[in-house]
Amino acid sequence: MPSEFQGKHVTVAGLGVSGVPAARVLHGLGARVTVVNDGDDERARAQAADLEALGVTVRLGDGSAAALPEGTELIVTAPGWKPDKPLFTAAREAGVPVWGDVELAWRLRGLDGREPAPWLAVTGTNGKTTTVQMLASILKAAGLRTAAVGNIGVSLLDAVTGDEEYDVLAVELSSYQLHWASSPRAHSAAVLNLAPDHLDWHGSMEAYAADKGRVYQGNRVACVYNVADKATEDLVREADVEEGCRAVGFTLGTPAPGQLGVVEGLLVDRAFVEDRQKNAQELAEISDVNPPAPHNIANALAAAALARAYGVSAAAVRDGLRAFTPDAHRIAHVADVDGVAYVDDSKATNTHATEASLAAYRSIVWIAGGLAKGASFDELVAGAAKRLRGAVLIGADRALIREALARHAPEVPVVDLDRTDTGAMLQAVQEAQRLARPGDTVLLAPACASMDMFTNYNQRGDAFAEAVRELGA
Repeated sequence: MPSEFQGKHVTVAGLGVSGVPAARVLHGLGARVTVVNDGDDERARAQAADLEALGVTVRLGDGSAAALPEGTELIVTAPGWKPDKPLFTAAREAGVPVWGDVELAWRLRGLDGREPAPWLAVTGTNGKTTTVQMLASILKAAGLRTAAVGNIGVSLLDAVTGDEEYDVLAVELSSYQLHWASSPRAHSAAVLNLAPDHLDWHGSMEAYAADKGRVYQGNRVACVYNVADKATEDLVREADVEEGCRAVGFTLGTPAPGQLGVVEGLLVDRAFVEDRQKNAQELAEISDVNPPAPHNIANALAAAALARAYGVSAAAVRDGLRAFTPDAHRIAHVADVDGVAYVDDSKATNTHATEASLAAYRSIVWIAGGLAKGASFDELVAGAAKRLRGAVLIGADRALIREALARHAPEVPVVDLDRTDTGAMLQAVQEAQRLARPGDTVLLAPACASMDMFTNYNQRGDAFAEAVRELGA
């Protein structure tokens, strides 16, 4: 197969989910590939051995990416590598382009002669994975060949270059991935919400929002935005799209013409119907959304909007939402013990996600804390104060939440656990049980990252669930 990469010197920055497929694909296209990776752990060495067996050069450990490998004509980077890395500084000075894995995937579409599958793209601070999974479920219910790919942990490169053929792809894109992608043009795209996150990486909220807004560039049919989050609509206004592309809002209230929303317990469409001024199409019932928390209903509306932009029927939207099962640790009901519900939302690793989680319940014993990542908790606590029966704080930065509780919810009893070992979760659940009353919800929604005590948010959520099971034993 003729290839612009034949004989080209390409440096791949980073291994992992994106770097390994990039190295393999580029090598297969005849490129001379060098991989650089800061880490030198057992997993990295195993990945390096597999690539070296193909003929790829791999450099591991500190200093491997300190300078531009000699002869480099293109860098393809893993999305998490910060733009201020010395490797990228050297590339800019040498005039060497830097692509992300998403940029590479877009440019390789159709290289094998097949008609490229259009992309329905989703980004936002929170809810991306759930929305993309909902979208894929809806597309499958419509009988379409599809997959949920991208930042969800499934290589977009593999989907584009593999043997399986797709009608359309549901693509999750992070701000990191969008930063390194200038060419992709989606069929339709959605920005779910915008809140401060990853500002240490992007440098400012303005830069973070601008990278998110790239998802709208060149959209052909619909730019989907959140009516409740004006910043997402502003990104639509600023986007350079194809003529005829429409702005489509989603709202938890009654939708205006051109929007999707909620009317008397129903998800309805006033965007993709004839005579939008007078008509609305019923799509599903709120009870078809699992779980039917407000932020998850918003996710469902965004997924429905993208599917409807692609021409999917109302019946397929309903059937797809009914068939969807959320991933673990996303506002997942663990058990009821003595009339108290225990809910695991360990995935709520920032204040924006936790705000949505807290809004889903009326009376809460809140388990929170971990690594704050520079976050402030005053606004979060002030907004949730009336819902809090009590709070149990864990983790390295729990004092920041304790201080916010003292300022904005001084009447709420607080248990501060001065320990950061993994066993603290069992004690936290036991203390939460002591504070809770029948009808309450004990909610793990930490508003913080987990790495001070756990490997990741999955392990944290598993520890919570295990502690809850011990209560009911």
